[in-house]
Amino acid sequence: MENFDMQETLQSCEFLKDISPSYLETISGFCSIDKYEAGSYIFQQGDLGEDLYIIIEGYVFLERTMDVGNHKGSVVIDAFGKGRTLGCWSTLLDKPHRLLSSANCRKDSTVIRLKGRQLRNCMEEDTAFGFIMLERLCLLLRDRIQAAYGAMDKI
Repeated sequence: MENFDMQETLQSCEFLKDISPSYLETISGFCSIDKYEAGSYIFQQGDLGEDLYIIIEGYVFLERTMDVGNHKGSVVIDAFGKGRTLGCWSTLLDKPHRLLSSANCRKDSTVIRLKGRQLRNCMEEDTAFGFIMLERLCLLLRDRIQAAYGAMDKI
């Protein structure tokens, strides 16, 4: 996917679906494209988290390394393909945080990196837009918490 329209791609992901073209134009101004080879990480548990990531192409496992008594290893929390979004705490809370999981590319992947701080600035400047984004960020968190509980059930 070398040539694509950033706004159209953003609109096609569930997180930004039905957002007005003017907001998509603004958001696309603080996005970049990152490419990852299979086996590499978009981010790792313990890294400082500041951005959101939207998968354009590829397949990514969200994993958590665990050390619980005799149980050591990694558990897959969720799997993400095209159009899915990772990250959000820093945008919600206006401060970076230590990531609680890793995003491992299982296939070569192309990802939009959306700057969390700039998105939050837009949310603060326009409260109606901010409320819509707040709801969507909360839905991301809900999905991640549900997936984490599901992963814990498998331990």
